[in-house]
Amino acid sequence: MQTNPKIRIGTRGSDLALWQAHFVRRQLEEVGCEVSIQIIVTQGDRIQDLSFDKLEGKGFFTKEIEQALLNGEVDLAVHSHKDLETTQPEGLHIAAVSYREDASELLLMRSEAFDASQAWNLKANAVIGTSSARRKAQIIAQRPDLAIKELRGNVPTRIDKLRQGQYDAILLARAGVLRLELDLSDLETIVLDPTSFIPAPAQGVLGLQTRVDDVVTTEILQKLHHSDVATRIGLERSVLRQMDGGCQLPLGVYCVNDQVYVSFSPSSAEAAENKVYSYVAGQETALAQEIVQELKK
Repeated sequence: MQTNPKIRIGTRGSDLALWQAHFVRRQLEEVGCEVSIQIIVTQGDRIQDLSFDKLEGKGFFTKEIEQALLNGEVDLAVHSHKDLETTQPEGLHIAAVSYREDASELLLMRSEAFDASQAWNLKANAVIGTSSARRKAQIIAQRPDLAIKELRGNVPTRIDKLRQGQYDAILLARAGVLRLELDLSDLETIVLDPTSFIPAPAQGVLGLQTRVDDVVTTEILQKLHHSDVATRIGLERSVLRQMDGGCQLPLGVYCVNDQVYVSFSPSSAEAAENKVYSYVAGQETALAQEIVQELKK
């Protein structure tokens, strides 16, 4: 008698990470797997008093989970794809990617900070929270009057800090807020156009990572794979890889409707310039090289 495949998922313990893990668990159960979930604490979870650029190395939210995979303690890691290094650790690969949730940035603000006469409807000289170098660079480019203040914590914690008055506004990935179905009725919400305020490469997509030699799990994950999404984010992440950057490089890349939108700043203290490129299916590598050559000029 054939038994159902057993898959152990490794994940961070934040509300969003658990949503992601349970989302994949349900999909795997639908194709006949028995699934368990194991919470793994990462460096990014342990250290909450430093901005990301002060943390050592890369992969703040992934390394410990990847090590558990390599050790055989879990069979599958579910990541926010934008958190992953562009080069996979030896022995691991991304076997599948999810659908793409809305990749836009979401601006949340306290009602007293709303000002319809200003860009983004955010009052002049407001305090805005983010720890992302990419977001900082684009804020400086588009709203240089704003005061940027470091913001850490999981999604509900960040929103609580806004409600407590530590910030006038904060920036979050809209995908996480939509997935958690949070009540934001007491806050003003502005969805920023992802073709003008450029999201991180692969924002809104889940990366399903397993061992290269785990043929069974890899084959099962192909049933969950979205090849059209993989093509687009493959281009986005190819630009990131060729810029030799991790998730804290001030680089935004967004591919949609055969167009690629890019923002990049040599440092978060300099204004970002948005560049637009045409996307031609089947020429992802060549196009990424072209974009990187332009960025490095």
